[in-house]
Amino acid sequence: MGATNLAASTSSQWMFPLAALHSTPSWATSSIPLEKELYDRSRGVEFLYRLGVSLGLPSSAMYTAATWFHRFYMRYSMEDYHRQDVAASCIFLATKTEECGRKLRDVAKVVCSKVSHIDISKIKDDSKEVEECQTSILLTEEVLLEGLCFDFVVSSPQADLVDLFDACPNGAHIEECAWSIANDSYRTPLCLLYPPKIIAATCYVLAERAIEGPQSSSLDDRIASPAPTASLPTPPSHKSPWSGTSRRAIEHFGFNETELAHVADALSILLEYYGAQDLQGACEFLASVASIPPPHGSAHREALYKPFAHVAAAANQPVNVATPEHAISQAATPSQGECTPGKPAPGAWKPVSEPAS
Repeated sequence: MGATNLAASTSSQWMFPLAALHSTPSWATSSIPLEKELYDRSRGVEFLYRLGVSLGLPSSAMYTAATWFHRFYMRYSMEDYHRQDVAASCIFLATKTEECGRKLRDVAKVVCSKVSHIDISKIKDDSKEVEECQTSILLTEEVLLEGLCFDFVVSSPQADLVDLFDACPNGAHIEECAWSIANDSYRTPLCLLYPPKIIAATCYVLAERAIEGPQSSSLDDRIASPAPTASLPTPPSHKSPWSGTSRRAIEHFGFNETELAHVADALSILLEYYGAQDLQGACEFLASVASIPPPHGSAHREALYKPFAHVAAAANQPVNVATPEHAISQAATPSQGECTPGKPAPGAWKPVSEPAS
């Protein structure tokens, strides 16, 4: 089997229809409602990102770990394996497969620090908590390897975004926004539903619409096939600086009708995710993204997400954890926040047990 066919065969076992989310082990064996599972998946990936950033891991390792996290819960229930244990094991395994090795003790200390909200400098290497955490990571890793069928191959939409940025240069704000949305996409199950290029195009199209504003072309026009015909020109004094319909991503990838339908569905899911956040007190930009109308061409279905504040309240969880961090809310113009994968920090990584010089 050729390399291309092998990659296609490897990825196909991890592509699921949308209906599969309604019959995951968390629901089938534990009766966990889908909205609660999606909420906890989002929180689990946020925890995973926090671990990865604290350990100074490259973004690729965090994307790989986040993908494994979602794949794991298509095989096992969230009731049987806590999201934080699985997130920690995914991170530890990714440090090995992505050749950015970290000591098990260092990973365990970061986990203990995040869970207990204690400064890592106050956690001793030989403490009981660190020992127990190391054991938990290793035991969960055994199940993770079995659940993944030792299939470590992962492709990320970020790689396709880089190709798109190179082929179709656009404003820095749009590219940064698309990158942030791609980071947020891992807080949803999109990596289980669509190939990376579909997700990359989705993030880029949504970023363009978000940056260009409500007076620009709709999402429907941006993903229409064939391209919408030009309307009568507007007077120069009233012409938007973002006039015209941008179809950079759609034309770059050369999508067919089925793939365009997938882009529409992915846009709808992402907008649902943003709309589920507690927008009270959120930055204006996040609220504006959440208010973008989804494409009319997206599939008619029951909403996947319910307001996270309501889900948290139903689970008797503290209100202050109702809304996970997300990259798009870090600033008015999205950029990589301190708990979101971004550009590598300058300087080599040092073990967390060693003070920085």
